[in-house]
Amino acid sequence: MVGGGEVAARKVLRLLDCGARVCVVSPQIVQELAAIKKEGRIEHIGNEYAGEYLCGAFLVIGATDNEQTNAAISQDAKTKGIPVNIVDDPQKCDFILPSLVERGDLTIACGTGGNSPALARYLREELENVYGEEYATLLNILGQLRSRMEKNVGMGKVWFDKLLAAGLLEAIRQKEEGRVKTIVRDVTGEEVQLD
Repeated sequence: MVGGGEVAARKVLRLLDCGARVCVVSPQIVQELAAIKKEGRIEHIGNEYAGEYLCGAFLVIGATDNEQTNAAISQDAKTKGIPVNIVDDPQKCDFILPSLVERGDLTIACGTGGNSPALARYLREELENVYGEEYATLLNILGQLRSRMEKNVGMGKVWFDKLLAAGLLEAIRQKEEGRVKTIVRDVTGEEVQLD
């Protein structure tokens, strides 16, 4: 990762979630990256970008505010045969990263094929407002019920529709754990654990 700002921090967290070993090249880093560095989860080279820092990299992401630096990162990576993504500049990229909304195991991706990163970001923000943390809980419940639904062939869609019609999502939103469990039990006859 070349760059140490907020955008770089978001990308670094995503890479760490995927199990990547991450090296950040930037003279300064935001507090979030500093905390991750202190935990020993990333390597940090506190210098301006130089092509030599790409040696041994599997992929490169450039997230600087400097056009010339971003162009150099892109060119150096391509010369070395390393896939590169320059944030918000699809012409300098070998791959595009979608904007993601994550709610537990639920992932919603927004992509524009690199035509408008601003639109992808806008859509992500809209989706974050529509699909709150309650969807992580809903997915957890549905995951617990899945094997039981499969044993009762054809019941998956029926149970799903009945659970939503009974107000399960609203009960989750209101953090009414007792009501959530009651709805699930009344519809499916099953007990579930809530995290």
